[in-house]
This record gives sequence, structure tokens and C-alpha cells, in this order.
Amino acid sequence: MRIILNILLTCLLLTNFYGFSQTADGFTISAIVLDGDTILMQHLPQIIIKDKRSFKSKRQAIRYNRLVRNVKKVYPYSRLAASLLRKYEDTLRTIEIKSQRKKVIKEAEKELWDTYGDELKEMTMTQGLILIKLIDRQTGKTSYELVTELRNGFTAFVFQSIARLFHLNLKSQYNDAGDDQKIEDIVLLIEQGDI
Repeated sequence: MRIILNILLTCLLLTNFYGFSQTADGFTISAIVLDGDTILMQHLPQIIIKDKRSFKSKRQAIRYNRLVRNVKKVYPYSRLAASLLRKYEDTLRTIEIKSQRKKVIKEAEKELWDTYGDELKEMTMTQGLILIKLIDRQTGKTSYELVTELRNGFTAFVFQSIARLFHLNLKSQYNDAGDDQKIEDIVLLIEQGDI
């Protein structure tokens, strides 16, 4: 009886052992059933297909290449500005006392100037204009609106006046289908990893 019990237990253990010997190397794909037919569904990343850019003159090619260089330099700063703005807005939502809010904003501004001030001072006016537009693209708010929210209306007015002296406008909005079409195309190429 003992021998039969040992053989039976050994068979049960071996069947369980071999039953789980397969590894799950595959992956799951969602599917839908349409009129009795199963159709696999896979979400693919957006791909933008454009013709090779041709220029009427060498001057236009140089301008475009300069714009690409400027956008590539400024785009990381606009993404950084958007992420820091979200972080600071979350922090400021928890603070109700106005003096503490001002203190937090001043500390954040000092930290940003210490970290990125030299790099921002090295930017050209064209790069500054592109940065203003890309910050609007990333945040959905113009630079003027951001200064008004974070500081006050008078400071925003002063910054706007200084910007106007240099032919910049903090109130300029990003228009991806209009004036800023080339910038939008370059940003999409950067996000795709093509340039």
C-alpha cells in the first residue's frame, strides 16, 4: 500500500511540475470581435511623413537651418519650464498665506537663476522669442499670463515693457497652424527623434 501511495504522489508531483514548465514569453494584444471576425488592435505612435524640404534659395536654407539650431537649443528649456511650473503650481496650491507664497516664489526664482541664469543670458533675441512661444506651447499660457499669476500685474507690465524694447512680446501666443508652423514642424521632428 505504501509503494502505491509513493508512486501516486510522485506521479502527481511530476504532472504538476511539468504542467508549469512553460514560460510566458508572449505579450497580450487587445482584440475586438466584428461580425464574428476577431480583429487585433494595437495602438501605434503617431508618425509624421513629410517631403524632403526644398528651398528656393540658399538663403532660405540657411534661415531654416538656423531656426532648427535655435529650436533645438531652446526646446529643452521650454519642457523644463513646463515641468517646473506644474511642480510649483502644485506646491503653491497647498499654501494659502500670501506672504508664504511670495517667499516660495522668490526662493524658486533664485534657485532657477542660480541654475540656469548664465545659460539664459547667453541666448540671442531670436532664441528668446522662440522660448516665449514654446513656453506658451508647453503650458497653454502666454509668458505674460504666467508672470501675472506668479508675481503680479505690475511686474508683468514692467517685463512686457522691457521685452517690447527688444522687439519681443510676452503676450504673443503660439499658433502651430499659422506663423509658427515651421517651429511646430521642427518640434515634432525633435520629439520623433529625427533631428
